[in-house]
Amino acid sequence: MNDMEIAKIERYLRGKFRNTGIAIEGRKNKDDSAEVMLDGEFIGVLFKDEDEGEMSYDLHMTILDIDLE
Repeated sequence: MNDMEIAKIERYLRGKFRNTGIAIEGRKNKDDSAEVMLDGEFIGVLFKDEDEGEMSYDLHMTILDIDLE
């Protein structure tokens, strides 16, 4: 993902979740994904998917059972 895509998605997520602590950081040697952070803590991976000329972005967030306690 390029910097412009990352900035656009970051603005979208910040507005959708009403949280300015969300940040998206590109990954070294990966142009199809980026890391999603919340107040400096890693919370998930954002994947870019292009299929038949249509673009989508998938947010994958894993929640460990130990984090629920």
